[in-house]
Amino acid sequence: MCRVTRRELLLGSAALFSLTKSDWELLEALGVDAQAAAALPEVGKVDPVAEGVYFHQGNLAVGHCNNGWVIFEDYVLVIDANFPSGALEVLPKIRALTDKPIRFAFDTHHHGDHAYGNQVWVENGAVPVAHTGVVEEMKKYETGYYGNTPGRWEDAVKGRPDVKVSKLKPPSLLFPKELIFDDGKKRIELMHLGVAHTHGDAFAWMPKEKILFTGDACVNGPYNFVGDGNVEKWVGTLEAAKKLGAKVVCPGHGPRDAETMLIRQQKFFQTLREKVGELVKAKKSAEQVRDSVERINKEIKADTAIAHYAGNSLKAQAEKVYTEMTGGKFPAAQKAANDARRLHAHVHGHVHQHHV
Repeated sequence: MCRVTRRELLLGSAALFSLTKSDWELLEALGVDAQAAAALPEVGKVDPVAEGVYFHQGNLAVGHCNNGWVIFEDYVLVIDANFPSGALEVLPKIRALTDKPIRFAFDTHHHGDHAYGNQVWVENGAVPVAHTGVVEEMKKYETGYYGNTPGRWEDAVKGRPDVKVSKLKPPSLLFPKELIFDDGKKRIELMHLGVAHTHGDAFAWMPKEKILFTGDACVNGPYNFVGDGNVEKWVGTLEAAKKLGAKVVCPGHGPRDAETMLIRQQKFFQTLREKVGELVKAKKSAEQVRDSVERINKEIKADTAIAHYAGNSLKAQAEKVYTEMTGGKFPAAQKAANDARRLHAHVHGHVHQHHV
């Protein structure tokens, strides 16, 4: 049975909080209509992907990521811990399907909307699981927890009631390359395929059903945040994911889709790299590359395969690619970079991060 405490009730009520007017304006400016996304019929729906395998599209308006869960013969494995309020939204939906114990919660990466809910799962009997890179990233960004200056958790406390009444629980079961759960009927392989959205991304692959849970290494919409990853390596990691042969892809944000989602996500980054690379090869200045972003954005939006990945945050994404290629930055681009980081920060539960 699910143990409901006063603190959990507080956490659950936190899911009802709203973004401020300025937050909605920022989301609109960056090309992310979180309110419209939250209104889609798939959001909040328990979606059976296969027998004993479920997908749940999170509500972006309150910063929730997508979740998955797999019901094994003797236990349940949850994919992504979500925020505390997101975990408490999903928990009763799992309980409505099975009374088997929830034994594991897999964090696909270290960001708050995928890992800050670990405490909820621990208190309900689960062990948080992740690639070793997740803890390494937490040591870099969750500095307050590790005895240094306040970090992202402390920032999140300022903006999220559910985080304020919770505590950080880093994953305690770690794997360097892969970890396999197999009860003879179902098999799920947790695997690190390389750097992508972060340096600790891992996928959940079900070879029999050909279902792939990607975390934010693949999303379905203008939700790509590149600040903690590497775009060049991301393309290669997606290539490795494509080779698995998935038929169903469950992303970190946005609706699930077929294997073509991996192709589209990869093509978006390849196209962005090609267009920025052409300018770098032509020895254009940082200012000239920056001033070409609007044209690049229009060209990407003209490609129906990848148009839905483009938004006004493309300037920050293009700058990241430019930095990877040259080591330089766009002049007077701090506002664009900060806007993209602030969008990611609020949707992922932090206040605005000033560092890049």
